Amino acid sequence: METSAIILKGPREISLGTLGLTEPGAGDLVVEIAHSGISTGTEKLFFTGEMPPFPGMGYPLVPGYEAAGIVVDAGAETAFRPGDHVFVPGANCYEGAFGLFGGAARRIVTAADRVTKIDAGLGPEGALLALAATARHAIAGLDRTPPDLIVGHGVLGRLLARLTIAAGAPAPTVWEIAEDRSAGATGYDVIHPDADERRDYRAIYDASGNAGLLNSLIGRIEKGGEIVLAGFYTAPISFAFPPAFMKEARLRIAAEWTRDDLAATRALIEAGALTLSGLITHTRPADAAPDAYATAFEDPACLKMILDWSAVQ
Repeated sequence: METSAIILKGPREISLGTLGLTEPGAGDLVVEIAHSGISTGTEKLFFTGEMPPFPGMGYPLVPGYEAAGIVVDAGAETAFRPGDHVFVPGANCYEGAFGLFGGAARRIVTAADRVTKIDAGLGPEGALLALAATARHAIAGLDRTPPDLIVGHGVLGRLLARLTIAAGAPAPTVWEIAEDRSAGATGYDVIHPDADERRDYRAIYDASGNAGLLNSLIGRIEKGGEIVLAGFYTAPISFAFPPAFMKEARLRIAAEWTRDDLAATRALIEAGALTLSGLITHTRPADAAPDAYATAFEDPACLKMILDWSAVQ
């Protein structure tokens, strides 16, 4: 089998091409992708060549770990059947290209235990399930303090705010410096940090990915308060020790989602407690990939770019 796929041949060298696919086994699915998302975190680092050494990385690669589509072939040992709508967190099924992410393709082959059934009515929003599960992973757990301040009103920041409210916690404050991203809040306030005089936050969740903010965030917590790094940081993280010492600051790093996070997030969406609406601002056909990636990474008004695969064979 072959498939059309987005191929990143090297930094800033991206195009739509054709790759061979590995043969599916009895425990595998063949999924026809309808929509895939572009990550402005890890994928941008691969695009610019700034990603630190990471297991399984290399060029050429197929990007994308946010994809939704329809099962077209199901192995005998799977619980799926053709026609099932599913979320796919990427795939490693290509001949001649790394599949560290691997979701940005028209067809993929993947183990069935990596795939999650979703409601067909989600449409392109189904591709956002992993990002919502990432936000849930940062917040969920008995030992976790929900955020009362979120830094950044991008997609991750919005999901953190929505999940905080869905959990019944008080609505957080959200900081945003870009005017284009300040709108779109429901049930919480978005303000510029310069307009905030508060210095007693219990838990600050940074969704900006800007490690340079750490010292200023330490100055904003109460004694014993926590700062959660929910973004992805390429530069070494450092901070001034005396202010952190005086605050007895706690620092936590939120890693990627787990299967439990994915299942819990899907349940919240199906119950109507969490909505993914209003997060997709741009959609492009998959054969316009160079333009789509440039817009996703360079246009501050672009919260989430979705590639539409319907016209690609």
